[in-house]
Amino acid sequence: MAYNKQDHYYHKAKEENFAARSIYKLEEIDQKFRIIKPGMKVLDLGAAPGSWSQYLSKKVGEKGRVLGVDLIRVGLTLPNAVFIHADLRDIQLEQIFIDHGFEPVFDGVFSDMAPKTTGIRVTDQARSMELCELALNVADRFLRLGGNFVCKFFHSDDFKELKSLMLQRFTKVEVLRPKSTRKESKEIFLIGISKKKI
Repeated sequence: MAYNKQDHYYHKAKEENFAARSIYKLEEIDQKFRIIKPGMKVLDLGAAPGSWSQYLSKKVGEKGRVLGVDLIRVGLTLPNAVFIHADLRDIQLEQIFIDHGFEPVFDGVFSDMAPKTTGIRVTDQARSMELCELALNVADRFLRLGGNFVCKFFHSDDFKELKSLMLQRFTKVEVLRPKSTRKESKEIFLIGISKKKI
């Protein structure tokens, strides 16, 4: 389905010098659940083109740090952020983080990862679930106890399973469809608050 790329949020992002309109989704999530605080060390999965990292960078402040990871190179420069070109499935991921000056663990893991869409709904939904499971795996390994997690999900029959997986890991799980989400989009965001010991 075609959509108007240059909508209100597109223009707002341009005016405010953000890399993409997706900034406003994370902003709304944070305003509602207050999950990003000054001084945090956070991991931004699927960081390109960089708007979530821009928001995270501002919110964690000069004492905080952001590590953005993507298969696509991010062309931004932020004072407290490092961007790496890496595959989250790489078995050497922890060493890659260390090599870039980041000792795991992190205070927050945020994933805006989405599959390259095929237009085949079932395929796209299955791939979205796989990426959410991948992000959860990263959170299992590198998110501290009490840390927070966000992932984007293309709504499907896998929703209950994904929410159940998150409830095993977090004290509370919230679901939000931000106001800036395009009407035709099936995406929602699941927010895991306060990682618990499993």
